[in-house]
Amino acid sequence: MRESILELFYQHKGKIIGSILGFFIALLIIVFGFFKTLFIIACVVVGFYLGSRYDLDQNFIEFLERFIPGDR
Repeated sequence: MRESILELFYQHKGKIIGSILGFFIALLIIVFGFFKTLFIIACVVVGFYLGSRYDLDQNFIEFLERFIPGDR
């Protein structure tokens, strides 16, 4: 039983993940409204981008200094 479910998931992974993501976004829009949901999605995208740069061992402090002015 478990093997057949995993096989079904691997055959239709994109459809399943897309459906779950669409459902989650629809719930966010219903609960918070369209513009608040866009803000949440933008924050998640920025967080994902910053996290991926950190995972790639790129200098995170230098990256932030380009966007956040400081005393130089």
